[in-house]
Amino acid sequence: MHKRAPAAPRGRDATVREGIHAALLAGAATARDLSKRVGIPEHEVAGHLEHLERSLKHKGGKLVIEPPTCLDCGFAFTQRHRFTRPSGCPECRGRRITLPQFRIEW
Repeated sequence: MHKRAPAAPRGRDATVREGIHAALLAGAATARDLSKRVGIPEHEVAGHLEHLERSLKHKGGKLVIEPPTCLDCGFAFTQRHRFTRPSGCPECRGRRITLPQFRIEW
């Protein structure tokens, strides 16, 4: 009688990324929104978005980042390509900054 090899555990990252991908297909979302929908801490979302961006490039898609904006002076972080919120505004030193939003384009 042959013993069957145990099935390899399915990686949680693949499931999380699929969830993030599905959430972004439904519409634009912030890292906070995505963390709530997928059930992971907000600071982990950035790593998954980096991977998702690379995956989308190979499939002909694009992860678009709508830049954060300073609520005090209106400065838009258009040159920033990070997936996290900036800590302060370079113009007015304000700390009230909107979250970047992400969406998928094909």
